[in-house]
Amino acid sequence: MTFTHHLSLMHGWVPTSVQVVTAVVLLAAIGWRTRRWALIWLPLAAGVGGILVAGTHWYIQSEGLAGNPAPRSLWVWIALTGAAVVILIAGWPGSRWWRRGSAVLAVPLALLCTALALNLWVGYFPWVQTAWNQLTAGPLPDQTDQVTVTAMQRQGTVPARGTVVPVDIPDTASGFRHRGEYVYLPPAWFATNPPPQLPTVMMIGGEFNTPADWMRAGNVITTMDGFAAAHHGYAPVLAFVDPGGTFNNDTECVNGKRGNSADHLTKDVVPYMNTHYRVDPDAAGWGIVGWSMGGTCAVDLAVMHPELFSAFVDIAGDIGPNSGTKAQTIERLFGGNTAAWEAFDPSTAINRHGQYQQTAGWFDVNDASAPGRPAGRVSDQAKAANALCALGSTHGISCAVVTHQGTHDWPFASHAFTAALPWLAGAIGTPGVTAVGLPQSSAAPAFIQTAAK
Repeated sequence: MTFTHHLSLMHGWVPTSVQVVTAVVLLAAIGWRTRRWALIWLPLAAGVGGILVAGTHWYIQSEGLAGNPAPRSLWVWIALTGAAVVILIAGWPGSRWWRRGSAVLAVPLALLCTALALNLWVGYFPWVQTAWNQLTAGPLPDQTDQVTVTAMQRQGTVPARGTVVPVDIPDTASGFRHRGEYVYLPPAWFATNPPPQLPTVMMIGGEFNTPADWMRAGNVITTMDGFAAAHHGYAPVLAFVDPGGTFNNDTECVNGKRGNSADHLTKDVVPYMNTHYRVDPDAAGWGIVGWSMGGTCAVDLAVMHPELFSAFVDIAGDIGPNSGTKAQTIERLFGGNTAAWEAFDPSTAINRHGQYQQTAGWFDVNDASAPGRPAGRVSDQAKAANALCALGSTHGISCAVVTHQGTHDWPFASHAFTAALPWLAGAIGTPGVTAVGLPQSSAAPAFIQTAAK
């Protein structure tokens, strides 16, 4: 483990040092110049910064991108970035070389501080090493290639840890253009040839995503290797899928204007895994885990396709596909087709299906005391989890709502996955893993009353 694994991009001296240096450089760029500078250009810089903040806030709200309040530092650095641009342009004429240099340097530094504040909000890059590997497309933990996997299986070589292999899953059934995806094979998969029919979990990330996010930002491979080591090499096979096709294509895992994502996940991925990795093809051996948008996907796919999936883990998902308001969602995802929206609305799907026979779900939400949330305010994700669990319970879906401390970010998702894994692995029949019941829901009575309305 290198030193950079211990350098946090969310807390500690790295982000603090960058912010302090940026503040010093920005102050040097502003300086004390003329009366006109103080009365005209500095207020203009502040005004541009304020407009940039207002526009960003409006965009986030209109697109339905926010799962929890943004940290104040994000708005501060967005404003300072706008101000830095004005200071660079307005202060260039007549400035000395060192002040011009400070003004030039202040803009990228302010942008970097904005990015660090954004990262504090979403937790996409918890560590310096995580960011470096993502930006340089560095290897994933335990990554190898299919040729090596095949050779190991033929030779009966059982690795001490699991193996991550890139896969190119055909889009024959869906026509959905997607990026390369990944499969995690636990050590026990290599024990026999052909391999044992292990259960499988489909792993889905958030709205802005790459298929590798669960492994880089979510640290899931370390969790899986530890779990396999504690169970004689047995753990579920994981399929890290691509629900978007591009980083910012928010499909919400539906079939619509942004592509047939649902068909890719159910008609391309599932048959591919069953055929190429000989996993357990029965619904009882398949689960789905999703974070944020992926949590919404996990519930939606599970309740729409009980013939394919029997268990799901929804980590901070919404009540249904969400791309803004309901009207905006129907327009953006389904081209205004309300019937298509209803088909992918989990509550509607549950009511239309009737009684479920073997579907179970774990809803995980962060607690109401999360930073930035007004006292006593229940998050939208908590309301959604309790409403869906309450509705599902009346239709035969076993479920629980679990609360953990944290904010709407990847470290929370990682913690929630680790907590749910023993239940999920047992629920889908992982060999050597004792099945355990769902925990008691930790939702407060007020949540439950809200959900029951």
